[in-house]
Amino acid sequence: MKKNQIDIITLGCSKNLVDSEYLMKQLAANGFTSKHDPEEINGEIVVVNTCGFIGDAKEESINMILELCEAKKKKKIRKIIVMGCLSERYMADLEAEIPEVDKFYGKFNWKNLIEDLGKEYRSELSHERILTTPSHYAYIKIGEGCNRTCSYCAIPIITGRYQSRPMEEIVKEVETLVSEGVKEFQIIAQDLSYYGLDLYKEVKLGELVEKISDIKGVEWIRLHYAYPSRFPYDVLKVMRERDNVCKYIDIALQHISDNMLEKMRRNVTKQQTLDLLKQIREEVPGIHLRTTLLVGHPGETDEDFEELMQFVKDAKFERLGAFSYSEEEGTYAAKNYEDDVDPDTKNDRLDAIMRIQERIANEINQEKTGKTFRVIIDKREGDYYIGRTQFDSPEVDNEVLIPADKELEIGAFYNVKITSAETFDLFGKIIE
Repeated sequence: MKKNQIDIITLGCSKNLVDSEYLMKQLAANGFTSKHDPEEINGEIVVVNTCGFIGDAKEESINMILELCEAKKKKKIRKIIVMGCLSERYMADLEAEIPEVDKFYGKFNWKNLIEDLGKEYRSELSHERILTTPSHYAYIKIGEGCNRTCSYCAIPIITGRYQSRPMEEIVKEVETLVSEGVKEFQIIAQDLSYYGLDLYKEVKLGELVEKISDIKGVEWIRLHYAYPSRFPYDVLKVMRERDNVCKYIDIALQHISDNMLEKMRRNVTKQQTLDLLKQIREEVPGIHLRTTLLVGHPGETDEDFEELMQFVKDAKFERLGAFSYSEEEGTYAAKNYEDDVDPDTKNDRLDAIMRIQERIANEINQEKTGKTFRVIIDKREGDYYIGRTQFDSPEVDNEVLIPADKELEIGAFYNVKITSAETFDLFGKIIE
């Protein structure tokens, strides 16, 4: 057990990861050593940043907390602190059921953690962080919360109403990170489409991306989690005209049948969705679209699902993930619908969607063979360097494998000719 060392474990999404990075900066400024997701827990204090989005994520968070409680009983650690979405949502229940935890914090009051450790929260460092990602890329969170009312989603219950960060604050953070060597920025929020409405009374995503794009040293900007309803079309012009704005957008569509879109309370129709996709592809030629689909929502019929499968075949998304519905207490669906699609059907539908997508992903990757792409190098693993194109977000998308027959610089860009392809990987060689 190392005195003054705090081990931080982050569960869930990249938005949680950013919070952990802010916390690590504050800890360092107050004389603590912090380690993120260490292979072995050996700090005297452990902080778990939890996820509370869906059943599996909640279970993972609870299991991690219980595991740490066992370690505390064996005196391997002195103190357990829990923060994040799960404790934001279930604070009272967790305090009653897991008294071994020394302190629970929610998603937004973790700053009190510093003071409760007998230290001072340093407000002048409030937008500085210690990166847990490779030093050449970072996530930039531009807003918190969500104003949407999707039937299945508990996030608004956890995070509250949407709060955009001021533009100048975001720009300053990017400038700071660029000065530290960061070249690539993943712009994240629960809903990029809403950015600016609360602060500026109009959507400002396009203007924000333009300002970030203007910062010298920003090589790539990639957009995650747009929403189809009230989509910020002005960002497409910026994406088309700026070389450092990746031709990539992550836009969760969830379904395509009007029946399901209405039941899900998505405030968008099938035709509006098709028109949106058509406009995006026309305005930004070559763009790669990532989407997420939800199967097994209450009321999803065989006909709805057939329509969804046909949509996946026709739309040919470059990147697609899917998950099956799980009832979340407090949501509109939990209060108003019966969970009437049985688990086996949900699993079968999920598998069917992903089989279709695997074929599409393979076809798209095969078309890249023989072409040359600008690739950033993330790391070396064994006999290969691992990189990504502008169409690939870290952790979730394709990787480019390059034989390590000569030394490459991590975080540098190279022109790579694709020599072969698999469903989720590309193989290439450096072009001098």
